[in-house]
Amino acid sequence: MDKLELFKTISNNLTNTLHLLEDKPEETTESTLKALWFAAAGYPVSAEGSLKLPIPDLTENQIEKLHQLIQLRLKGVPLAHITNRQNFMGIELISDKRALIPRKETELLGKKALELSEEIVRSQGKCNLIDVCCGSGNLGIAIAYYNSDCMVNSSDLSEEAVQLAQDNVNLLKLNNRIKVKQSDLLSAFETEDYYEKIDLIVCNPPYISSSKVQKMDSEISSNEPVLAFDGGMLGIRIIQKLISEAPKFLTYQGWLIFEVGAGQGNFIAQVCERTALYQKINLIPDNSDIIRVISVQKA
Repeated sequence: MDKLELFKTISNNLTNTLHLLEDKPEETTESTLKALWFAAAGYPVSAEGSLKLPIPDLTENQIEKLHQLIQLRLKGVPLAHITNRQNFMGIELISDKRALIPRKETELLGKKALELSEEIVRSQGKCNLIDVCCGSGNLGIAIAYYNSDCMVNSSDLSEEAVQLAQDNVNLLKLNNRIKVKQSDLLSAFETEDYYEKIDLIVCNPPYISSSKVQKMDSEISSNEPVLAFDGGMLGIRIIQKLISEAPKFLTYQGWLIFEVGAGQGNFIAQVCERTALYQKINLIPDNSDIIRVISVQKA
């Protein structure tokens, strides 16, 4: 059986047995099998990245390895953990248990933050940015990758996430423009070096209520850190803290931009307004017209 026949046979068998999650729309039967195929061949690539490449020939040992990887996936191990790769805004990143797997939905935040960073550069020639709750480092990395005039400080409470973010910075050779440190939100930046010196703060915070975290799909709850999801009783504890603390670090007319959960947008906008710390509040919807990103400019 040639490789295309083998691919088709396995794909047909997977169609009815593969458990696919809504929050990873890039993972289909085809992209999952292709990514596992490349992993068996010793070439790590994400589901999204695999679709751009022709499948390679496999040796008998590699075919056996492929079947082993498929079994791992069918047992609920996330694809990104098997392949060690996840694509975010066109960039291949290392992904494993140390941090949240970057989601496609967060690309809305990434693209809007990138646009803001480019506007800042056009007006003043450079942009100083902090990526809070950085996880695998995907947001800060994407902005620095596409905007060479942006200097980034990425931080996370989890030491493991910090290590993964640093691995991704090393992978993309961005060490000269991204520094990664452990921090409880902005606590590590409490010095004169950062007060009112940051043009843009970006954050994808935990925003799921504690009660809902316990009901998440087992593929997520058993493999991704709870710290990356749990936003407290109402899911907004960390967001509220960030909104109140960010202005201390932002330059005059600096920006804070962050992701919110579905249904949280209008309430969080009111929280921002009540602080009187911000002069502009922009609500950014996704393709389903649900507010998923909020950007606010310091007053």
